[in-house]
Amino acid sequence: MVRLQFSIELAYDIDAPGCDFIFSIHAAQTAHQRVVSESLQLSQPLQQSLYTDPVTHTRYLRLLAMQGPLTVRYDATVDLDHYQAQPEQIGEVAVADLPGSVLPYLYPSRYCQSDRLLRFAFNEFGHLWHGYSRVQAIRDWVINRVKFRSNSSDVNTSAIDTLVEGTGVCRDFAHLMIALCRALNIPARFATGIDYGADPALGPTDFHAYVEVFLGDRWYIFDASGVAIPMGFVRFGTGRDAADSAFATLFGGVRGSAPVIQIQPIANAQGIVVMPQHVPFALSTDSQQAWQ
Repeated sequence: MVRLQFSIELAYDIDAPGCDFIFSIHAAQTAHQRVVSESLQLSQPLQQSLYTDPVTHTRYLRLLAMQGPLTVRYDATVDLDHYQAQPEQIGEVAVADLPGSVLPYLYPSRYCQSDRLLRFAFNEFGHLWHGYSRVQAIRDWVINRVKFRSNSSDVNTSAIDTLVEGTGVCRDFAHLMIALCRALNIPARFATGIDYGADPALGPTDFHAYVEVFLGDRWYIFDASGVAIPMGFVRFGTGRDAADSAFATLFGGVRGSAPVIQIQPIANAQGIVVMPQHVPFALSTDSQQAWQ
């Protein structure tokens, strides 16, 4: 079991009173991701409202902030006890057999225009066995065709843009992989969180976007960018694409600075420090019942 301890600090300067915030920075509570402890500190004396989506387990923090500086700090310790499976034993699920809550992740969305990639996806991946290995082939294809480059995209960059430009950051890799999966009738969703184990050469620890794909009977984790270690992912939220899964949504005149994030593995309940590493297994932090 991996135990990760992390902190997130966000700083804002609010120009006018009555500015609303919606944050998604709380670690999700799932069958295989357990929040051991957590705390939230606000520099303003504000009333807070925390809502948990019953299906995705995304936790939304709402604040109505006052004019002036605002600092939000979230600290948590999380246990990751991944469900593991042999990739060759995991098949795709026919559309007719998908759970109802999974169906929205078959459709095109704002950043994942899967309807424009139907022929392309079929030509590239239609001949492959319909299972985990085909999704892995899509993931590998995206990594080989797109170059990771900081600040190479913006909030308007879509999967089609990334395919054409051939560069992007983690959210762009995720959008392209999701669009290709959905073009092949494979449900895929956008996941956000933080991770331990990314190459330090990429810069300070930041929020990370990755992909979860519904195969067999649950959602499995894939790192579309290839720069991180899936065993070290702490999930915050999921959605159809980045439009559903922002770590912070602001309503009003606000200026923000770069987040300050720290994360490290610590001794688990057995007194052992387990370092996240690449493994040959399929990993999931959901249970079979998570989508029912």
